[in-house]
Formats: sequence, C-alpha cells, structure tokens
Amino acid sequence: MKLYGLSGTKISCAFISACITTPYNTTRFLKDLIAGITVGIIAIPLAMALAIASGVPPQHGLYTAIIAGFVIALTGGSRFSVSGPTAAFVVILYPVSLQYGLSGLLIATLLSGVFLILMGMIRLGRLIEYIPLPVVLGFTSGIAITIATMQIKDFFGLTLEHMPESYISKVIELAKTLPSINIADTIVGMVTLIVLIVWPKFRVKISGHLPALVAGIIVMFIFNQFGYQIETIGSRFTYTLADNTIGHGIPSVLPEFVLPWENAEFNWDWTTLSALLPISLTMAMLCAIESLLCAVVLDEMTHTKHHSNSELIGQGLGNIIAPFFGGISATAAIARSAANVKAGATSPIAAVLHSLVVLLALICFAPLLSYIPLSAMAALLLIVAWNMSAVQRVMYIIKCAPKDDILIMLICMSLTVLFDMVIAITLGIVLASILFMR
Repeated sequence: MKLYGLSGTKISCAFISACITTPYNTTRFLKDLIAGITVGIIAIPLAMALAIASGVPPQHGLYTAIIAGFVIALTGGSRFSVSGPTAAFVVILYPVSLQYGLSGLLIATLLSGVFLILMGMIRLGRLIEYIPLPVVLGFTSGIAITIATMQIKDFFGLTLEHMPESYISKVIELAKTLPSINIADTIVGMVTLIVLIVWPKFRVKISGHLPALVAGIIVMFIFNQFGYQIETIGSRFTYTLADNTIGHGIPSVLPEFVLPWENAEFNWDWTTLSALLPISLTMAMLCAIESLLCAVVLDEMTHTKHHSNSELIGQGLGNIIAPFFGGISATAAIARSAANVKAGATSPIAAVLHSLVVLLALICFAPLLSYIPLSAMAALLLIVAWNMSAVQRVMYIIKCAPKDDILIMLICMSLTVLFDMVIAITLGIVLASILFMR
C-alpha cells in the first residue's frame, strides 16, 4: 500500500511502514497505549501554557494537540514524532495574535501548511537537514531567552496591562512593574519550579509536569484560605458557546469546525494577506527545521530512518486542517517525542493515542484545568526555555568552535531576541548557505 503526493513523494510512509508493512499486534498496541497516555499527560499542561504564551486562550493549544497531533501522526514520515504546539513558535505567534487577532493567526497557520506541502513536494527535506549547528543553536537560544522573559510577568504576578512588542521595551516595562510583585503568585510559581527541577532525581517513570501542577494548585488553595487572590486560567479567560452561554476557563466541548477567517473580525484584504505571507513562510521554515531536527534525534535514539519529505507533507496537512478547528501552528516537539520513545512507543499509533488522551481531558476535566495557576504555567515554560537554550552546547561552541561559527551563532541569537524570527531565519538561512558552500 503506497500513497503518493503530486510529485511522487510518499505520504503516510511512517504509518505504513510501522503498522502495515510490519505486522501490528496487541502487544505493540499496549506499548503504544502506555506511551500515548504518558505523553498525553505531558502535553495537556504544555499545550495550554504555549497557547497562552502565544496570545490566545488555552483551549486552542489543546485543539492543536488533538487535531494536528492526530493528522500529522497518520500522514507524516517519522514514526515516533509527537506534534503539537511548541515553544519555538511562541516568538512568531505572539506578535501575530497581537496585531491580527485569532483569525489572523489561524490564517497564517493555514498558509504555512501550504508552504510546508510545497517544500515536501519539491523535496527540500534533505536540504533543511544541512543547516549548520551554530545557526540552529542561535535560533533556539534566542527563542529560549525571549520565552523566559515573557514568563516573568505571570511568574511574579506583576501588574502589567500591555506587554510591548520589542524586547528592550519588554525588559524596561518589566523592571518598572517589579514593585507590584504578588508574593502568593511568586511562591506558587517557585513551588512548581522546584518540583519540576527536583522530580527527575527520584527516577520515577511519571513525568514531573503533573506532580508540579498539583503542588502548585495545593499551595494556591492554601493561600486562598488566607484571602490571597492568585490568577488562574479560569479567572483570566472566558469563552462563549454556540448558545451564547458565557463561561470561565476552558469549554468542555469538542473542537468545532469553523472557517478560520470567521473566528473573529478579520479585515480580509490584500494588504493584510501580503503582510501574513512572509510570516507564514517563516513559520513554515521554522516548522520544517524543528520537525526534521526532531526526526533526526529520534532516528539516533531508535536506529530507524525517517522520510523527510513525507514528514514535511504531514506537517503541512496538520497545519492546514487544524485552523479549521481552532488549532494554532504545530510541529514535532523534541521533548514530547523523546518521552514517547522512552515510554516504549512502537509506531505513530502512540502519537494518535496521545491526541485522544488530550481530547478526553478536554471533555472530562476542563473545569479542573481552569484551576491551574498562571504562575505555575509560567514555571513550566521557564523549564521549557531552559531546555531549549542548550546552555552546555552553546558554551561548548564558544570555547571550542572556530570564530566564524561563534559569530554566526551570536548573530542569529541576537536577531531572534532583539528583532524577530522573520529577520533571524532569513539571515540564518543565508549564513547557513555561505557556511555550506565554504
């Protein structure tokens, strides 16, 4: 059984190879089920935290993990990748949602999916894998710095009405509002952060995300008994159902099919579209880099081989379909995919089951998820930012690499932090090409 794209590139080759060409049995399904549940538990809080960091309500992160995670698992080219919202996109998505709203963000996601399919059809997958390490580390470290800075407000419970767009302005405004620090929010965030740091030392198979959030919620309830008010998902976010019922937190309903440009008022004209096109291309490039790097890491862990162009097409399909159900940009997540492998996954079915676990949590536990403190969510993203920063690898390059590599890494990092990913990725690709030719 073979499925092909318009240019002969195979679609769903990971699923076909793992579940059809290779016999799939009950034993393998049970292993995939355990892995899917494990990764699903990790994905639930991260999906919400990343949606909030991207400037949209938390349920859109869950919709992304459900829809995009399901579609990409069945159509992609890496059998162990788990896709959903990732920290890498926050730097791009937050300004887009700020300027164009939810509809603009969904349309940009859809357009990025089209670009990804085109990349897969013209077989750019192998070329993207040759981007030099200094360029990649410059991007990821710059993104990590920006994400960590954006979490300071919620972690310390600062009173800040509007977060400026430029990085320098963000730092100045955060410094000005430091006197408004909320001690209760800060302690909840600190407790969550400490549990996340200490938990791996116990060598327990369960991820530390859930215990850390539980600890943060317990501390929050203790503070509430003494009259302290701590901001939660339920206190900040509201939603309106089809029958005009207004609720707080996350709606416990299935993702609904809605045209992306009808989610909110959106000025559909050539000026807006022309502004979104370069952003969409940048999102597609970042998705391609992130997903293929993830696939390479998983190949090394499992001694398998992914199909790069099929993976790009799968990512493209996921990013085209997800916006029609409220999903934002998705790509393969290295941390969740690595956890998938360590939990015993044998095929893309594990990633499909991870999406179903997130769906079950949305339907059954949405009221409980609304009690999660925002300072605890900020602590989760601080850990994500630290892991993204790859401090040891950056220090190794600074100590041992040629001066040209160090300079290129620092340029990409600075551009990502001080300007935006559009400029950083454009120049990064140019620099990568020069390095490759040399």
